[in-house]
Amino acid sequence: MGRLNDQVVLVTGAGSGMGKVIAEMFVHEGARVALLDSRPDGLEETANQIRQGHGEDSALALHCDVTNEDDVKTAITTTVNHYGKLTVLYNNAGIMPEADHSVVDTDAQVWDAVQNVNLKGVYLVCKYGIPQLIAAGGGSVINIASFVALVGCSVPQDSYTASKGAVIALTKSLAAQFGAKGVRANAICPGPIETPLLMEWLLTDPEAKALRLARIPLGRFGKPEDVGHLAIYLASKESSWMTGAELSLDGGITSFYF
Repeated sequence: MGRLNDQVVLVTGAGSGMGKVIAEMFVHEGARVALLDSRPDGLEETANQIRQGHGEDSALALHCDVTNEDDVKTAITTTVNHYGKLTVLYNNAGIMPEADHSVVDTDAQVWDAVQNVNLKGVYLVCKYGIPQLIAAGGGSVINIASFVALVGCSVPQDSYTASKGAVIALTKSLAAQFGAKGVRANAICPGPIETPLLMEWLLTDPEAKALRLARIPLGRFGKPEDVGHLAIYLASKESSWMTGAELSLDGGITSFYF
């Protein structure tokens, strides 16, 4: 018996990186997953890999731009029609463009693009998803924030940072609003995770890699599986008395001062 048997989990940004790995982990624990992504190639690849190992009904692939209200509404309606319910929202989709710097030198278009995906996307998924969790008798909202929302950084990505701080604040508001209706909401704040994008950059810049590793007491970058294990706990009944939490998963970065 898996820890998530009978759960239906919606995962945004499921076509690559952390979303892909964690969607596979959810299914391994017995869940069925609705995979949302704006890039159809990665989305179909993820869905096919999951189906090969867990059966045709284990994954539903849905092309969805989380900044588009009609897309999100349709994806959630399709999920409920297909699986009969929805019990977990895993808001993973996010962007972190190179052009996002300090407030004094970031273009307004870049600022808005980051806010649209990282914050508006969470809002839209929750807007249409939480009523379905309530209809299912309760469920779990898991929002991916970031450690940069908890500490300042001398090499800023201010729109990204602001968006993730807002995700934490929104998570707490959701916890207060919907706890009485059986819906829990928690935020995971990961440190640097070994995604292809991060590793490609750091492999070409050994000095940047060494600088960042020196800030991590546990001496390594996180892996998508580290986030997945915490996400499974938050999706499961094991965390039934946890809501409104901001959970640092950063190898100790936010506790390290020198």
